[in-house]
Amino acid sequence: MAKHKLARFAENLTFNNLFQVGFDEIKDKDFFLKGKWREEYFKNTNPIVLELGCGKGDYTVGLAKMNKNTNYIGIDIKGARLWRGCKTAFEENMANVAFLRTHIQMLENFFAKDEIDEIWITFPDPQPKNENRRLTCPRFLDRYAKVLKPEGILHLKTDSKELFEYTNEILQQNDCGTIFASSNLYKSDYVGDAKSIQTFYENMFLNEGKEITYIKFNLKK
Repeated sequence: MAKHKLARFAENLTFNNLFQVGFDEIKDKDFFLKGKWREEYFKNTNPIVLELGCGKGDYTVGLAKMNKNTNYIGIDIKGARLWRGCKTAFEENMANVAFLRTHIQMLENFFAKDEIDEIWITFPDPQPKNENRRLTCPRFLDRYAKVLKPEGILHLKTDSKELFEYTNEILQQNDCGTIFASSNLYKSDYVGDAKSIQTFYENMFLNEGKEITYIKFNLKK
């Protein structure tokens, strides 16, 4: 397993769609593409969508294949996981995909105000013992608001009923706009991308008989 990881880390260095930025490199300054992702990397004016904690980049790559006129950026701290998405996008010459290896709490160092149109959070660690580390807790929602357009959409897809219920409560407490919510996505009347792609972990959870929850929302007061 260690050899496989080392091989993936080495190959990651060859991908021109992956940016690996350490905390010490960026903590006191902005990333050189901040506010310029469309102009300097994607070379277009299309919307930008983030997948946070993207893992193998299932949604980043899957959505990019379905929506050629949208730009996608997957963010994760695990390089061995990112390798899969990077490699697929690189080998298939997907010009609307990029990946960032960094911490999610550093979003403001990488993206300017209103630069992001949409955010996907797919099967994050529910952090049952640490509310402040949940990706839908107020401190993270505040970070998203600083880079997301006012009308920007967020998606949470998870097998954790606790995280689903917690997020619903947080959205109500903060007067955010819930567009759609279901405690059992695949038995709901929802039609859209949340049903179109299944991540590695989602397939595993479904095979275990778990129900998948989904919330689509915005941060408008």
